[in-house]
Amino acid sequence: MSAAAPARGTPAGDDIELATLASGVRVLTLPMPGLHTACVGLYLRSGSLHESERQAGIGHVVEHMVYKGTASRDARRINLDAERLGAQANAHTDKDHSAFQLRGLPAHAVDFVHQLAELLCTPSFPAAELEAERAVLLQELLETEDDPFTIAFELFDKACYGSQPAGRPVIGRRRNLERFGCDELARWLQQQRSGCNLVLAAAGPFGAAEVTALQRAAEAGFSGIGPGTANVPPAARWLGGSRARRLAGASQAHLVLGFPIAPWAAAEPTATVAAAVLGEGMSSPLLDEVRERRGLAYHAACSADVIDGAGQFVIEASTGASQLGELLSVATGLLRRQADGVADDDLQRARHQLAVRHARLCERPWQRLEGAVLDTFVHGAPRRPRQLLDEQLAVDAARLRAAFEAMCAAPAAVAACGQLGRTTAELLRNQVQAALR
Repeated sequence: MSAAAPARGTPAGDDIELATLASGVRVLTLPMPGLHTACVGLYLRSGSLHESERQAGIGHVVEHMVYKGTASRDARRINLDAERLGAQANAHTDKDHSAFQLRGLPAHAVDFVHQLAELLCTPSFPAAELEAERAVLLQELLETEDDPFTIAFELFDKACYGSQPAGRPVIGRRRNLERFGCDELARWLQQQRSGCNLVLAAAGPFGAAEVTALQRAAEAGFSGIGPGTANVPPAARWLGGSRARRLAGASQAHLVLGFPIAPWAAAEPTATVAAAVLGEGMSSPLLDEVRERRGLAYHAACSADVIDGAGQFVIEASTGASQLGELLSVATGLLRRQADGVADDDLQRARHQLAVRHARLCERPWQRLEGAVLDTFVHGAPRRPRQLLDEQLAVDAARLRAAFEAMCAAPAAVAACGQLGRTTAELLRNQVQAALR
């Protein structure tokens, strides 16, 4: 490919254009004429799933540290260059990817591409900045250790996957955060960063000229990177089991119950529909029974959480400690009831809710970009949002019944924290096993 102009891709979604540069970096552009801002994100196919036990948390530290200096700019200049344009900067590390994002005026979108490329291509990892940021990271760790919901989900992941990478928290371990040095961070990023593991994604009121300009900027910004090989994480092996932790001073108990479902690569919509059937909306079986009829919880929810290499069907709720057993009994009973047959009213409600969710998704640039990026990492190209909705709407009651039946037959994972008894984990495990027989 010449340096004059990147090869224009063919439309890869409803209106998403996908181009692959000589470096192997892929550029996704999503024209949204009604948008008054531009969203530009750089996504790396590297997260906690790619880390060993000794490396646990390193990707999250790298996410912080690339903003602390590059070959040509220090931390203050990095912040100033974005903020003098009025841009909002954000970043996150997940289990299967990391993201670095800027949002501002469409006229500055090309500037955002250059700034983001510099962060990942020429970070300097200054030692003094690492020591200051280490204190910040340890404070962030303390916040997670004080949050009951975070604790409940960390226990749940541990019940699902044990010591596998999928069972570890993204933020990592204290001993690792205290140990990581600049050279180790630089080596890690060098190992993970290659063209085929990077996607530059942008959404905004772009025409053909703006799309070409974004692709040119990406080609210049990543010209020194080779294509490399894909960072495919190991598939997580579902274990199931129970975990519980008593929290001093807690006034509630937080419950997370889950079952294995297919990962992102399967492109299987049934679990998403099943979650909507069981627990989306106040009239859903979960909310109607748990909250409206029994008053067991103010908050209860159901979701199908899929990532690269793993999938979880999750039921979560918070209740009083004395009601934890009843809550678990109700949740497993509702799951068993769906395995016996899905009501027509529940399926119709869920389909309409999914259609509204699709319409709302089309109005949310970051969510659309992230889904398209993850599709590109796993499938090679983004799927069309309308295609995804059509596949969800095609799921019938028989497929749902089979999915619920498979979940009931699988080893459940259950976690609880808060005001608990000393034998809560064993009691929860026995109760779930008895309820789903």
